[in-house]
Amino acid sequence: MKWLDDVSYIFLIAAAVLMAMMPFQPEPHLLEKYQLWLAGDLHKAVDIFDIFWHLLPTLLLVLKFIRGRHSE
Repeated sequence: MKWLDDVSYIFLIAAAVLMAMMPFQPEPHLLEKYQLWLAGDLHKAVDIFDIFWHLLPTLLLVLKFIRGRHSE
């Protein structure tokens, strides 16, 4: 996991915000998928993959933060 240690926090924060908000029009995918989940219509594999794809930078940011806290 050395590659994650080499990635800066600023890059991961920017990537997490950007991926969470994409696409900007008509509405972000995460918001759309959340609405599908609330309606009980979130069962396609492509929708689940899309959620993980858009949350990947956020998950990496959390993992980097956890690794940084444990190395102190």
